[in-house]
Amino acid sequence: MITFQTPWAFLLLLPIAALVVWRLWRWNKPLLPGQPSTAKPDKNLRIKFPSFLPLEKIGLKQSTRLTALPWLLRIIVLILLVIIIARPRAAFKEQEVSTEGIDIVLALDISSSMLAEDFHPKNRIVAAKEVGKEFISGRKSDRIGLVVFAGESYTQCPLTLDYEMVKEFMDKVDVGAIEDGTAIGMAIATGLNRLRESKAKSKVIILLTDGQNNRGEIDPLTAAQAATPLGVKIYTIGVGSEGIAPYPVQTPFGVRYQQMEVKIDEDLLKEVASITGGKYFRAADADKLREIYRVIDEMEKTKIELKEYRTYAELYLPYALAALGLLLLEILLISTRLRRIP
Repeated sequence: MITFQTPWAFLLLLPIAALVVWRLWRWNKPLLPGQPSTAKPDKNLRIKFPSFLPLEKIGLKQSTRLTALPWLLRIIVLILLVIIIARPRAAFKEQEVSTEGIDIVLALDISSSMLAEDFHPKNRIVAAKEVGKEFISGRKSDRIGLVVFAGESYTQCPLTLDYEMVKEFMDKVDVGAIEDGTAIGMAIATGLNRLRESKAKSKVIILLTDGQNNRGEIDPLTAAQAATPLGVKIYTIGVGSEGIAPYPVQTPFGVRYQQMEVKIDEDLLKEVASITGGKYFRAADADKLREIYRVIDEMEKTKIELKEYRTYAELYLPYALAALGLLLLEILLISTRLRRIP
């Protein structure tokens, strides 16, 4: 886009236009060659010739027809000077985006109770993985890691910006990969170990479980207290319907379902979240779990700063060169072919 820094300079075109009108009125003859002149002869001019026959043979030379050319060139030069004074320039709009990313560790319970099928039409682990991948896909500029736990805990995927890799590792997560149990304190400790060296201004652990802490050497409240000096916030999610839930059991006659009581230590999960400034949620089905992740997504938004500025490229040089060229041409013409006799 071309703009002018001093557009008021175009007002100078008005006196130039007035000059053109005055000149045409004063110099009352056409500028195009070959047309008859309407100028009235000056009676005071006297040139004596013995005969008009030699003049009739000479005729009107081309240089005579071009006597108005220097004046036209001068007008064009003046117009170009006005454009130069107006300072034409090309404007380029640019944006600078700076993001302040968040480091997030997803801690996923893979104990056997996650096979309970109260998240119709899926069981808890399948629903947790599916909704977790949706949450990962919705993040931008945030590093995400994956920790899994049952009777013990380990890092399934370190913190990374490669969301597709995190989702691939989540697909590989399955119940029975490690010793059964629910080591909530160990899961928090593993997540803190991943975030310990983080330079992000916001660090988060999202811990999802369906049971009670019954394994591990580290108490969940002790682990939560260790998160405070590290600036880590923990969101806890208890998954499972109220009351009882169907649980698949392998028998000699195939898979049979038993009704098992759903036991979630909500008081513990609430206290863990409260110590770190987080929040506890309860998900009784897949839709509720999806809603919880949306709430967390809104609470932990990546900070984005957008700075917009313009850069300019000056365009006066071509006009200046054109004006200089036409000025030199005018000087050349009036010094040679269109030179006037004093």
